[in-house]
Amino acid sequence: MTIRTALAALAGAALLSGCATTHQPTGAQEMQHPEGAIYDPSIDAGAEVDAALTRASESEKRVLIVMGANWCHDSRALASYLAEADLASYLDANFETVFIDVGLPQTGDGFNLDIAERFGVSPQGTPNVLMLNSEGELLDTPENAISWRNSASRSSAEVLQTLQGWVAQ
Repeated sequence: MTIRTALAALAGAALLSGCATTHQPTGAQEMQHPEGAIYDPSIDAGAEVDAALTRASESEKRVLIVMGANWCHDSRALASYLAEADLASYLDANFETVFIDVGLPQTGDGFNLDIAERFGVSPQGTPNVLMLNSEGELLDTPENAISWRNSASRSSAEVLQTLQGWVAQ
């Protein structure tokens, strides 16, 4: 193995370690998802969040901020769950949703992390999910916001149940 090959393997392992290790579901919990890649690094994340807060105020909805990255298996899994018909319909009825790319924070190449910090969350791993009211107040705990790092090992039914619990609060 050359030094270049070893460094490439080490870099790949470092990238994956930033996205939480997931447990492989078995049996009835095994799921198939197409893993969406929707985190766009070119958007103005602050402006998108501000626009979602304005829309939420007008529509009496909450704001859901999904902070992830296309390189992260868990971020892509969560994005695909949220695109499924039942979840997409639930999101549309209850939330103004914003997907924010955070880059590679574990290598120092992260961006948009100030969005989470703006609402009192210190982002850890990916994805992070923040639920806000239309005034920009975090409606869930910072601990729950960062607890989504195992999204690929959840089912879409579990994701929906969690969101329903948040709305019921």
